[in-house]
Parts: sequence; C-alpha cells; structure tokens
Amino acid sequence: MAPLKILICGGGCAGPSLAFWLARCGHRCTIVERFPALRASGAQIDLRAQGIQIAKRMGLIDVIRSKLVDEAGVKMVDTHNNVKATFMANKSGKGAQSGTSEYEIMRGDLVRILYDETKNNVEYIFGKTVEHFEQDESCVTVHFSDGQTGTYDILVGADGQGSRIRQAILPPDSPDPIRRLGVYMAYWFVPRTEADDNFRKMYHIPGSRMVMTRTHNPTEAQAYFSFKGDSEELRSLPRAPVETQKEFLSQKFQGAGWQTDRFLQGMKTTENFYCQDVIQVRADTWSRGRVVLLADAAHCASPLSGMGTTSALVGAYVLAGEINRNSDNLPQAFANYDKELRPFVNEIQKVSPIFLAAGWPETRLGITILHLFAGFLAFFRIPDIVARLSKEEKGGWSVPEYPELKSALQG
Repeated sequence: MAPLKILICGGGCAGPSLAFWLARCGHRCTIVERFPALRASGAQIDLRAQGIQIAKRMGLIDVIRSKLVDEAGVKMVDTHNNVKATFMANKSGKGAQSGTSEYEIMRGDLVRILYDETKNNVEYIFGKTVEHFEQDESCVTVHFSDGQTGTYDILVGADGQGSRIRQAILPPDSPDPIRRLGVYMAYWFVPRTEADDNFRKMYHIPGSRMVMTRTHNPTEAQAYFSFKGDSEELRSLPRAPVETQKEFLSQKFQGAGWQTDRFLQGMKTTENFYCQDVIQVRADTWSRGRVVLLADAAHCASPLSGMGTTSALVGAYVLAGEINRNSDNLPQAFANYDKELRPFVNEIQKVSPIFLAAGWPETRLGITILHLFAGFLAFFRIPDIVARLSKEEKGGWSVPEYPELKSALQG
C-alpha cells in the first residue's frame, strides 16, 4: 500500500483527529489552518458516548482527564438566584452521561492535546487556506490563499459548519444543507466572582431568552446568552460586526434580572466573544471524487445536541479507517464512510420541537411550568436513574472496528 498525500483544511478538533490516525498508518498529512497560529481557544465542550470510546482508543483519555473542567452538575435558578432544580453529573463510570458530562473540557485544551500528539508527524501550515481546487482521476490540485498550489491524493474539508469545501462539491441543484433551528447564541468570558461556583446555572427569561453561566478556572467564568426568533435581522446577526452584535444583545437582555447586567458589562471588554446562528448541516453527500467532508462541514448536529466534539472524533476515526483500508479505491472508502457513519449522524441530529419550545419558554407561566417539571424530575432523581441505566452508546450505534488503526497505534 503506497502512502497517500492528504491535505486537511481545518485545524480544530476533527482535522487533527483524522491526521492522528492516518499519519500513524504511514500517510503524509498536511493540515492548513486559516488562523495565523493554533486556535487554542473557545468555549467549554465535552465528550460523550462513542466519543469517550474513541478517546480511549487513541490513548488520550488520561491526558484529557488531566485537563477536565470541574463541573458538578446543572442548576436552574430564578431571578433571585433561588435554585429550582439541580441535576448532578453522572460520574459513576456507568451508563450514559447526564447534562454535565464526566468529560467536560475547554476547547482550547483539547485542541492543544491533539496538536501535541500530531505535530511531530503531521505538517501544520498556519495563516492560509484553500481558495479553490480542481480534480481529476489522479489527484486534487489545490490553490491556496497565498498564491501557491499543491497536488494531493485527497482533500478533506474539516472547515466547519460554513465549509467552503462543501459549497464547492455539492451539486448546484442540491437542496440547501443548512437547517436553522431558530435559536441564536453568543458567549464570552467574564471575571469570576463569589457568585460563580462549579455548577452550570441556567436562568430563563420571558420572551424565549436564556442566560447560562459556567466556570472553568479560578479567575474566569463563561456567559452564554441565547434566544429564539426568526427574521432577516436575526439571520444576518452572526455576520454583523462584533460591536453590532454586542449592541443587539445589550438591548435584547438589558434589565432581564439575575446577573444579566453583570455579564453585559463584562461583554464590553471581553477578548473572547462569539455569536452564532444555531444550525444543523444535513448534506446528502459527503464526498465528490477525491474530496471528502468531515465533522461539522459534513453533518453539524448543532450545540444543542451536545455531540459536536464526539461526532468529530468518531467521524475522524471512521474516515481514517476506511481510507486506510481502501487506499487504492477511494470511491469505495468514501462510500463505506457514509454507510458506516450516517446512522450515527441521523441519531445525533434528532432535535425535538418539544425540546426547543420547552427550553426557551415564551411566557412567565411557561417558565414556571418548566421549573415545576424540572423540580419534580430532580427531586425524584429521575435523570440520574435514567442515565445510570442507559447504555453508553448513543442510539445503539456501535463504533466499527479497524484493526489496522489499532496495529498502527501499537506499532
């Protein structure tokens, strides 16, 4: 088997996870990242279900454990900080993860872990990206943003939910792969105070608004503001200048109670701010010729699924296994990748309309009903019991076995 020359566009979690496996199997991997340096930043993420299995197969579970965020569980609070319901993390090591995973970690820490594990056998190129490409039966010719060109056996689009690689390979008459869920979210870091402990807190506000806070180190807390809505103004918000986004949020949440004003004040000077439209990506095809999509570029499940990082690691593992097993027949490799992974993706992309309605109540009465129902569940520890009795695997989908990857890792 001749080694393949593979270009991966995107240096977040998915791209380096793919390179982790392929480089160990002898393939020559290059990761191109548009940011000028390693983008080891971002919000709190987690591993769940099959993602934990993949981290164990990669031999990274111990180093991930060393970087975990201390989050004990979730509390729902009212404007006076009265706790209406508490849901503890399932850290028993048995069953499924609860609202807080046993493996909560900052995105930047996981990115650094994956970079450190791959930097010695994978080439990283920062500060440029893929402008366009063309392909034939023998190779993909890639044109970069700095004017250079390169030829590769495979081009992997791991460039996120707004993937330009995806736009280039989907047929012109294909349906729009973007499914908007009608939820908008922004997050940023603020200085930590005595009010911030190791519980995630959720505060609901009439008008389908919610504020959530988490802490990840002794000096900082994370503020998450989300709301429901559907208009052209809202759809353009994630692309607006940052100052416009901040002004919109200030007006949307001003005087909303609890610690909202504190977070809005911190938003003015934060260096970590991000605003997004909560979407899913549902592409009918994940490849064309020698170009293939990975993770959010192919099948973003949305932050509401809690499975984004898990799907990145799982997808990278399956794609690496199929490329390595069928390196002389890439159409077969990509067809197998789709066949193996799509049932898992279909499962994690299930978002109930009931969840969307209940998660962001429109009225104060709706919030009261939500608090009463959540309090009932918490009092009888129903989520704890369900989590411990549930299978760890999401949707009953089993991670396929690729002995070649295991052998390469051991070798």
